[in-house]
Amino acid sequence: MSDTDDTPMGTIAREDGRITLRYRRRFPHPVESVWAALTEREHLRAWMPCDIIGERRAGAAIELPFWPTIMEHHEIDQPVLTGEIRVWEPPHVFEWTWDTDLLRFELAADGEGTRLTFTTWLGFDDDEGAADTAAGYHTCLAHLSARLDGRELGELATADTADLERRYRGLVASHPRAS
Repeated sequence: MSDTDDTPMGTIAREDGRITLRYRRRFPHPVESVWAALTEREHLRAWMPCDIIGERRAGAAIELPFWPTIMEHHEIDQPVLTGEIRVWEPPHVFEWTWDTDLLRFELAADGEGTRLTFTTWLGFDDDEGAADTAAGYHTCLAHLSARLDGRELGELATADTADLERRYRGLVASHPRAS
């Protein structure tokens, strides 16, 4: 995955019995462009494994159907998950639940570009699953960056995440569960 090798790794913490993943990225694009890529259906397919169907407002229930190409390449038990938009503050904060996970995207102007802080609190405390999820989000953000730049990295569903999974396993292992 050469397009993600030079991007910073996410950070991992254990908070209140949950694993927290946090990624910081800077994009040379205005906040409004990054917001559109994070929230509008025509952009989601390029970087997110699922669509987000439902009204965009705090408190709205949403459906999260996996894209067909994701379903073809991965073992997914439930093709459609549910969630709720918790915070909707365009164009700066988008927070929503995805089944048992909580995802928060925060955007801030940074010169002529945008600083993204993406945090997710996983609904499980499984080291292997956390490393795989961390590698997956790392890859998603690389695809988001490519989308914003007008580039394609190939199909998200077939991205090779093996090296990232290994690297994130090391990060998860360096944050053992509290005894």
